[in-house]
Amino acid sequence: MRLAALPLLFAPLLSQAATLSVCTEASPDGFDVVQYNSLTTTNASADVLMNRLVEFDASAGKLVPGLAQEWQVSADGLAYDFTLRPDVQFHHTVYFTPSRPLNADDVLFSFQRMLDPTHPWHKVAPSGYPHAQSMQLPGLIKSISKTDEQHLRFTLNHPDATFLATLSMGFASIYSAEYAEQLLKAGTPEKLNSAPIGTGPFILKRFQKDAAVRYTANPTYFAGKPAVDNLIFAITTDANVRLQKLRRGECQIALSPKPLDVQAARQDPTLQISETPAFMTAFIGINSQHAPLDKPQVRQAINLAFDKASYLKAVFEGSATAASGPYPPNTWSYAKELPGYAHDPAKAKALLAEAGLPDGFKTSIWTRPSGSQLNPNPALGAQLLQADLAKIGIQAEIRVIEWGELIRRAKAGEHDLLFMGWAGDNGDPDNFLTPQFSCASVQSGLNFARYCDPQLDQLISDGKRTASQDARSALYLKAQALIQQQALWLPLAHPTAYALLRKDVKGYQVSPFGRQDFSRVQP
Repeated sequence: MRLAALPLLFAPLLSQAATLSVCTEASPDGFDVVQYNSLTTTNASADVLMNRLVEFDASAGKLVPGLAQEWQVSADGLAYDFTLRPDVQFHHTVYFTPSRPLNADDVLFSFQRMLDPTHPWHKVAPSGYPHAQSMQLPGLIKSISKTDEQHLRFTLNHPDATFLATLSMGFASIYSAEYAEQLLKAGTPEKLNSAPIGTGPFILKRFQKDAAVRYTANPTYFAGKPAVDNLIFAITTDANVRLQKLRRGECQIALSPKPLDVQAARQDPTLQISETPAFMTAFIGINSQHAPLDKPQVRQAINLAFDKASYLKAVFEGSATAASGPYPPNTWSYAKELPGYAHDPAKAKALLAEAGLPDGFKTSIWTRPSGSQLNPNPALGAQLLQADLAKIGIQAEIRVIEWGELIRRAKAGEHDLLFMGWAGDNGDPDNFLTPQFSCASVQSGLNFARYCDPQLDQLISDGKRTASQDARSALYLKAQALIQQQALWLPLAHPTAYALLRKDVKGYQVSPFGRQDFSRVQP
């Protein structure tokens, strides 16, 4: 099949220099997005600095051309032939001047460094390539071959219904092979993370950790120069302060507002609200590798002990619906008939006794210090869980850990109970199952339940290899039932995605996937 490039929409140019300031809640881990899995990092790197072969249009709900202007898929589903857009320019900076436009060598570099252990760049990422590993790309992609400067072919070992959608994820961003070679020769490969080069709408200018990320518009952006000349991520961990800055005009957009701030913004004539049901799930990951959390009865007891209704009312304040499993309700193959765990402390106590723990046990609850869209009030949520667990004899210590360290240590499996959230990138249900429940993802660290089960892994694998959506749905319904039976998560909520804007801001729409597009925003 063939998908031709859509007409480009060129952003209007403002008559004078303009700056867009966005209040965000945390610093990115870095800018080499393939090394990290947090949405904060994707927003600050992949979303503004980079492009991918294909992109996912959230408003249309479909894949559209990105750096590839068209592609063809063989009848057997094993070969994907891409034609690159002509004359796509990489960023020009004080530390790099590209000698050529994007070509097939850049695509080869971007993927081979993740897939090939012998590639000179493979060991540069200290923590490996979590998304590529959890999505099992090394076993899926048999080869990538360059036909000529503008054409290349991906050959798969077996058909995969999710392959194109996977290429729209942030970690599949395309980097400059020429810049990478320059850094390797200079002995400074780490600069790919601190001084990145991409093809995206903005160019990184300066990063001050926990303060600001500053960008300038890419004048040669293939989709048209952005509507603003400068973009600033003003890192503001306190949601109340983000709202105050917005009201004072210090920010034009404030991300991850608290539910009460959204209510306040509705009454403010100087502000507007962008909102949409989020393709996200807030959850508590239960580390099944830590005793006694390795017992299903214990994990089930934790689910039964938590008063989720009170939690939703107190923490999300009417801005989310209760979650009973990993999928948001707007996912095809969502198991709407599958009941969740009703609040039942007596049954929870009985399960603990059945597991040989009639007097309970000690554990820990990990959470972040500052609020986010998937966890608006981390302290309150952890306290509510702690209190409910104490009622059935589980003594849980709350540990508040800075976001970057929390992610790093959780990926290493150090946590017991972990407040976490997951945002799907592309609307495909596998985007929840493979990263969060596959065996390969235990190794990469994204599987926060640390659960590897051959039966569940086979259901996930079979779903990816099946072309029929109905057949995939049947497999995913079985997977959801197994996940719930094993109580691998304590599912919490499916939030509404909100962003607060100054009244005169135009061209911004909050994404259900948490991705950010500021290329056409006018402050």
